[in-house]
Amino acid sequence: MPVVIVAPLIGLQFGLSQASLVLLLGTLFLGTPVLSLIGSIGAALTLGVRGGAALTSILILPFYVPILIFGAGAVVADLQGLTIEGHLSVLLAMLCVSIALAPLAIASAIKIALE
Repeated sequence: MPVVIVAPLIGLQFGLSQASLVLLLGTLFLGTPVLSLIGSIGAALTLGVRGGAALTSILILPFYVPILIFGAGAVVADLQGLTIEGHLSVLLAMLCVSIALAPLAIASAIKIALE
């Protein structure tokens, strides 16, 4: 959660408007749990593997990119006067899917690692 606390302060430093700062916080609140759940899946997949830290980063970084693109894209679209509903709906869909499926994937990966 430190990113959620620091990001608006950095946004103020760069001159973001009040609406853009609220949107930035909203995208952070939508994207942060998704990133955590994806990281949990990666950690469960590499459980008990030697050199698992490097493997985890290689596995999960490609899945982080779309979340970061849509989160930052929403703020950029707001600054350019474009609609942000598409970005937010994709982030919300990613959050719903990850909340629904991540526990199943994590449990399966841990079960395989313990066998």
